[in-house]
Amino acid sequence: MTLDAFRRATTASAPPAGLPPPLLALWWDARGAWESAHALVQSEDGVEAARVHAYLHRREGDLADADHWYRRAGQGRPGATLAEEWTALAESCLSSGLPPDACPG
Repeated sequence: MTLDAFRRATTASAPPAGLPPPLLALWWDARGAWESAHALVQSEDGVEAARVHAYLHRREGDLADADHWYRRAGQGRPGATLAEEWTALAESCLSSGLPPDACPG
């Protein structure tokens, strides 16, 4: 799936099948469903889930919690806008070339 196709999919009433939790969380976030997005990544392991978790807390405005999750992902808070960060996170999974359940960080 391309980034453009994923963006278009965020206007559908249901997410595409087979998305890994971090990417599915971004789908819900794009729909304005922060709670649903957060629920998907809060118990997930892995760098990509931590990066999306951090992004969600940054969007929420809880920068202390966001910074905790950025550290767990091995990075600092980006200087990018939220929209730019969402795009970068989506591209990271979509361009990996791996099966959805193996989305790298």
